[in-house]
Order: sequence, then C-alpha cells, then structure tokens
Amino acid sequence: MTARSATPQAYARRALLILGLGAGAAVVALAIRRPRANGHPTDAPVVAAASDLNFALTEVAAAFTADTGQEVTLSFGSTGNFAAQIRQGAPFELFMAADQRFIADLNREGFTRDAGDLYAEGRIVLIAPHGSVLRADGMMDDLAAQLKAGRITRFAIANPEHAPYGLRAEEALRHRGLWDQVQPHLVLGENVSQAAQFALSGDAEGGIIACSLALGPEAQSQGQFALIPRDWHEPLLQRMALLRNAGPVAEAFYAYMKTPKAREIMTKFGFAPPVED
Repeated sequence: MTARSATPQAYARRALLILGLGAGAAVVALAIRRPRANGHPTDAPVVAAASDLNFALTEVAAAFTADTGQEVTLSFGSTGNFAAQIRQGAPFELFMAADQRFIADLNREGFTRDAGDLYAEGRIVLIAPHGSVLRADGMMDDLAAQLKAGRITRFAIANPEHAPYGLRAEEALRHRGLWDQVQPHLVLGENVSQAAQFALSGDAEGGIIACSLALGPEAQSQGQFALIPRDWHEPLLQRMALLRNAGPVAEAFYAYMKTPKAREIMTKFGFAPPVED
C-alpha cells in the first residue's frame, strides 16, 4: 500500500488547537491518581483504550469516580500499537480495543484473563472542516466529484496497518470505488484521533474518522460530518478484556462499563449498544 504520511509541525499546532489531543502522539495519557488508605498517592490502574474513546471514556471514568470513589488512568492510542505493547510487557490492567480480533489474539496467547466482553459497536463518518471544498455526505458522492475535479489534495484516515478505524476507512473507500483515486492524497494518522486532527486542520479537505470523535465538543464546531453506511465495511465490534495482572479497581471499572449509566454515555457519543455473538 502506498500512502503519504503528514507530519508537518503546522499540522500539529493547528490540530492541537482543534481537538486538544496532542498531535503526533501515539498515546495520550490522562493521569489520574487514587489515594491509599494512609493518604499517600499511588498510581491508579492503567486502561489502554482505543483513541476513538477519548471523549466517551473520559466521561465514563469521571462518572465511575463520582459513583465509586475509585479512579483509573486512561491511556489513548492505536489498538494495534497497544496490542504490541501488551506483548512486550506494558503494565496495563484493562485493554479496550477498537476491533475485537486484537482481544481474541491476545487471549489465545495468554495475555488476558478470558475472551472479554463487547462494549460497543463503532461507526465511521466522512468529515470536512468548515470552508472546505468537500461536502460531507455518507455516500461519498461529493468526494468522488472533487477527486475527479482534482480538488482533493489531502484526505486523512488512520493508518490501516495498525488502526482498526483506518482499516474500516480503507474498506469503505474500496467499496465506493475511490481507494485508488484517493490513495495519492492520503495523510495517515498514527491513530484515529490524529486522523481527526489532520481532517479538521484546514490543511486537509476532510477525512474519515470515528463518529465518537466527530461528536466531540470541539469537532462539532469545526466541521460537518455524515455517517458512512454500516454495510460498506466490516463491523467495528469493540471488545474489552482484563489483563492477567488486573487488580480490583480495574475489575470494578470493567464491571462499570456494563452499567446503564456507562452505556448511556457511550450511546451519546455515537456507539451502538453491544450485542454479543
């Protein structure tokens, strides 16, 4: 696969203002600490979470803390990169993947306690910043027209080689028959959050990102988006699993993800409720 990766500092600075997610970083950590009984702080368990969860899971974690008094550390990044880090001994206690196949592989290899649970189904959207020549429509008719007219210079997706949302973007573009035309213009985000930064930077005409990020507070004011048909790509069945070293707080957060309150928050950010196989 041939593609162009965008890394100019101008992209990163402008994207940082748009989404505040730290452009260029593979992992964004939200440091949260919980006190010991004696009052001295200690590290909270680390949750490795797909970057499409940035807004939704941060809100769930805040509700978890308010309801239980317990806290977790959220680390957001590419599902594929997290899987590789887990195999190398990264000290995560819970893995929330954007594609359940990564959980299945880790479970077969003995890194997780069990096969875990589905927690959501994700959706992808075509997004374009205000002022772009590109109109956001889920059927990608305008994208096809703008590509034909030579008006698309940069189009952002996550890297399909390790980011499930990038792979689904590729599948949708192939389904629409636009992959070959758009490929020379691709800018690849390390994860879908970075792809969102590039798509809304004003230096790209648009991109394909997670619906959950398009529904974030900043993105909604910066651009327009439209859902891409679910049957244009493989489903984004998102699964979570406790790792072998998970402690009681990680276990409690895992259980909390199944509560009505957590699922209501997830639905607000465009995730479909999980349906077990």
